[in-house]
Amino acid sequence: MEFLRDLWAFMKERKKFWLLPIIIVLLLLGILIVFTSGSAIAPFIYTLF
Repeated sequence: MEFLRDLWAFMKERKKFWLLPIIIVLLLLGILIVFTSGSAIAPFIYTLF
């Protein structure tokens, strides 16, 4: 949690709020890959990348 707090402080101080959507999309893609790695739809997800 300290990493997230530091990241938020960096974005707030440097006015880099445009990074927030990029970080959210990367996190969602990572979660999607982790949760679908053992399922039947995994081959379809991996073809997207």
